[in-house]
Formats: sequence, structure tokens, C-alpha cells
Amino acid sequence: MSTLSVPRTAFVAVAAVAVALTALAGCKDTPSAKGAYPATASTSAAPVAGAFEPEAALAEAQKTPYAATMKATTEVAGREAATMSGRANFETVFTGRMEVRTAGDPAMWVETVTTADGNYVRDRSKDGGGWVKTPRSPDNQASYAGYAKLLLATGPSAKKGMEDQGGVPVYHLSGRLDIDQVASVDPRTHRSMKAKGVTGFDCDLWIDGQGRTVRFDQRMDMRGTSGANKVLFSEFGPAETFAEPTKG
Repeated sequence: MSTLSVPRTAFVAVAAVAVALTALAGCKDTPSAKGAYPATASTSAAPVAGAFEPEAALAEAQKTPYAATMKATTEVAGREAATMSGRANFETVFTGRMEVRTAGDPAMWVETVTTADGNYVRDRSKDGGGWVKTPRSPDNQASYAGYAKLLLATGPSAKKGMEDQGGVPVYHLSGRLDIDQVASVDPRTHRSMKAKGVTGFDCDLWIDGQGRTVRFDQRMDMRGTSGANKVLFSEFGPAETFAEPTKG
């Protein structure tokens, strides 16, 4: 796999989209919590059954690795620019299998498999595209539990209260984070966004009773252009093994 069969521009685009999507998370596994969460939250006026305090939910959230299915969408100037979807392990060394698609002409469709010792990429938009192994980034993982704690640290205004998403009680956190605040929980995004002139961003995050982030919304300005990321998580389960891909 030492021969490059995917254009260098594809690798650059994958890296840029991966950073923009902030596509990694931190939560806690529970065997009984398998299932999808709706994309939108509806706030209930009445007390939500199963109410919890976010501090208590997050206290143990980063101790147990887990796997989850995720879908992330990036918008630039109000238009969808890219999506990333797949399944991966979180709150441990990041491994997983993802597909990245970009809008535009030409559109890009790339599949990646990240293992413990490398990153494998292939161009799905071309027939016969083979896998190319590249070094894995040492800082390509973030903690959404860490993001939740940063929001809580901004003060009481971050706590928007309990909401109900499809019968699942979740806690809504919201606030604005300065870019330098995220360096400790998401160093790659910190470095990339700072290079793009981002000084801070508005953030909404919903966690379940196990402290797992089920939705993460992010809005920012990049030198006069608006950007937004939305990440949804579902089908939580025990950590899984993602091996080197085979041909085909």
C-alpha cells in the first residue's frame, strides 16, 4: 500500500473536512441504550421523566470506551458542504470506519479506516480505487464530554435544562467558547480553526443520563463566512475492533 492511488488533493480535502466536522466524541457505554436519537430536540414544559444533573452524568462518562454510529454535516454560508458518517470508538484511541462526501463539482467521496497503527484511505468516486495507508494523526480525537465540561465551566447560563428527544431524557447545554478554551479537549480543531481566523464559536450540546453526547451543534464565523457543524450519535455499544481493510 505504499503506492499512492488517490490524488493528494483528496487527502487534503479529507483532512480539512475531518477537522471541520470535529467528528470525535466522549461518552459512556450502556448495553441497554442501543437506538437512534432524533435529529431535533423538543423541549417539554412538564418535568421530564428520568431527569438528571449534567455534572453527575459527566463524572464517569470518560472512563469507559464505547462505539457509536455518527453522522456529521458541515454547512458553509448556509449551504451543505460536506457530510461524514460511519462508526467509531470513542474515549480511547480513536479507530473507526467513515465515509466523507463533499458537495460541489467535482464532488468527493472518500472512505477511511483508522486502525491503531495507521489510517487507510480510498477514493470511492473512481472504479478500482485502492486503499492507501497514511500515518495516523497523534491528535485526531476530541472529547465531547470535555466540551460539555467546558460549557458547564462558563457558568449557570449554560444549563438550559432537561429536554425530551423521542422519549429519551437529555440535558441541553449551550454557550460560547473561545477558541483557546478547546485546546485541552480538541487540539487538532483548535489548531485548524485558529489558522482560519476563528476566535470562538457558539455551541449547543445534548447529553443523556450516562453523560454521552447525542448531539453537538457548532456555529462560527471564518473571516466573514458563516460555518456550522452538526454531529448526531446513535447505536451506542461496547468498543469494537477496526482492522486494516482488505481489497475491494
